[in-house]
Amino acid sequence: MTSDSEESSDTMRERAAGDTRLLWFLLDADRWLVTAILSGILFCGVLAVGLLHPIPALTLLTRGDPVETLFQALITGTITAVTLVLTLSQLVLSQELGAVGDQRERMDGSMQFRADAADAVDTPVSPAEPSAFLRSLVRGTAERAETVQAAVDKTALDDDLTELLTQYLEDVRTNADSVTDQLEGRSFGEFDVVKAALNYNYSWKLYVGRRIREAYADELTDDIDDSLAELVETLELFGPAREHFKTLYFQWELSDLSRTLLYVAIPALTVAVTSLLFLDARDIVGVTAGVPDVLWIMAATTTASVLPFTVLLSYILRIVTITKRTLAIGPFILRETDRSVDVDWE
Repeated sequence: MTSDSEESSDTMRERAAGDTRLLWFLLDADRWLVTAILSGILFCGVLAVGLLHPIPALTLLTRGDPVETLFQALITGTITAVTLVLTLSQLVLSQELGAVGDQRERMDGSMQFRADAADAVDTPVSPAEPSAFLRSLVRGTAERAETVQAAVDKTALDDDLTELLTQYLEDVRTNADSVTDQLEGRSFGEFDVVKAALNYNYSWKLYVGRRIREAYADELTDDIDDSLAELVETLELFGPAREHFKTLYFQWELSDLSRTLLYVAIPALTVAVTSLLFLDARDIVGVTAGVPDVLWIMAATTTASVLPFTVLLSYILRIVTITKRTLAIGPFILRETDRSVDVDWE
């Protein structure tokens, strides 16, 4: 029999295919750092092409009107793109608006879910802060796993079943303890809260727990089965909780993105407009560090003018990466895993 820990890694980094440095760039890195890296790539790319081209840069930039065409396009694109992004952001955020009846229905659903979570973790009132709420659910799964393990230790079961349950429950406790530590002291709005939630591989644990109950229904005692059912129920609560806080985080990020775009759009437009009006490549004939000054200036002004797009890209990279890794809720595994456990149970 194959154990849970052998089937699917717990942390998001372990489950990621490919270079983990790319995952750090997409998720963990500060968005301004990502913006700076993307801007640096663009700046160096313009310089490299200008230096490697067989025709001198000054000749290319004074042949026809490439400078005017470029900055006219950048001005139009920046105004259009920023306006569109801000409009879409406001449409997403407008979901928070609604009639009093809709707001009351949302409130009732939220309070009911909090009550269910409080019952699952044996506490009178569930925590109010997102990180503390998630931590209480994760810690609750560890406590339920300990309860199941205590029941298993007191029962004479088949050796293979005992080993399977022990490995499964140990994996639940180990992963839960790690995520509990990661959530400690975190504030909502930080990516660390969502990252810690992504590091709890609840979907596979939920799947394995349900499969064990189904496959060994005749061998499990009532005490073990009831304790295992409570563990599964607590895992089921973690899914919608994670999705809810992920949605709130996306709205938080979109608010930050809208504000940041407003900050960078005016300087970028200023650079593009002044370059269009006052920059004449024929007047710039010097050379610095072996590179024509006109190439330095063109690379710098182009990079500055494209800054709203690099900022947008840095935020969208994180949002789409998180979305891809959390498309399914519950015991659905979209990534490729070893399915020998299904074969063993059939």
